[in-house]
Amino acid sequence: MRMTKEEIEEQTRDEEIISFPQQQKKLVVVGYALTSKKTKSFLQPKLEGVARNKGILFVAIDQNRPLSDQGPFDIVLHKLTGKEWRQILEDYRQTHPEVTVLDPPDAIQHLHNRQSMLQCVADMNLSNSYGTVDVPRQLVIESDASSIPDVVMKAGLTLPLVAKPLVADGSAKSHELSLAYDQYSLKKLEPPLVLQEFVNHGGVLFKVYIVGEAIKVVRRFSLPDVTKQELSKIAGVFRFPRVSCAAASADDADLDPSIAELPPRPLLERLAKELRRQLGLRLFNLDIIREHGTRDHFYVIDINYFPGYGKMPEYEQIFTDFLLSLSQSQYKKKSS
Repeated sequence: MRMTKEEIEEQTRDEEIISFPQQQKKLVVVGYALTSKKTKSFLQPKLEGVARNKGILFVAIDQNRPLSDQGPFDIVLHKLTGKEWRQILEDYRQTHPEVTVLDPPDAIQHLHNRQSMLQCVADMNLSNSYGTVDVPRQLVIESDASSIPDVVMKAGLTLPLVAKPLVADGSAKSHELSLAYDQYSLKKLEPPLVLQEFVNHGGVLFKVYIVGEAIKVVRRFSLPDVTKQELSKIAGVFRFPRVSCAAASADDADLDPSIAELPPRPLLERLAKELRRQLGLRLFNLDIIREHGTRDHFYVIDINYFPGYGKMPEYEQIFTDFLLSLSQSQYKKKSS
């Protein structure tokens, strides 16, 4: 059973003098508003244990009570959808500027539409000695599936095409994707959706987790490459589940080094820094692929807010260090 704030404060009061850093004088209270599924995957016992040792307490936000009546919180962590919740958070941010809300609801909304999601990457022109980062050519289809073949032909997109739901709200459905191999099968797709040119990438993608300024990269198996021979023989639409999430880790697989090599760290740091600035977010991840046959040509194919950090190695230490750094920067602001 989860302890109350008062119980933990009483238990920790004597310990904190000995074990907490000098700058960390009080309990950091993190109010969280997450779905039950997200709570289970993120708020694992090990995370709560590490947090307690660092003086961090996670407190569930009661959605049936006014947010301002709860707390006081130092940080609000959330991943809920809906206009009503967004308005509640915006009002709370205005009346409680001393509380860090992770992250601003308007900024998160930008990632809920796959049309706008990748635009900031496309506008970056991120190219240096470490490589180039692009986005696949894509097309938004709002309605009328029967017109898709003509629209695709006029846009000059090359088959096969990856079809993704236009809305990326974190639901299971929003992560489903299809691969369309021929013009006729495009009519079978269900708008609204985004069509992306499929880029051969050796069947491996890189999940780049970002927590504030921390970056962690893991390999995941992805869709296999499509050869010209296969393209001439295969027809239809093939549906896939949540590929990058459901797939097994590729970190320990015996892969061709040219496929397995992680993207250069300086390139990822520059990309993450620019995205943090443009998106106004601190908790997100990128799905990145390397074009097969190249060493330094990368594509960002998806950006997700508050991803499944429970699958990120060492997430307990990284996340709690991040929360502490936020609390300490708050303290410095109040003191200055």
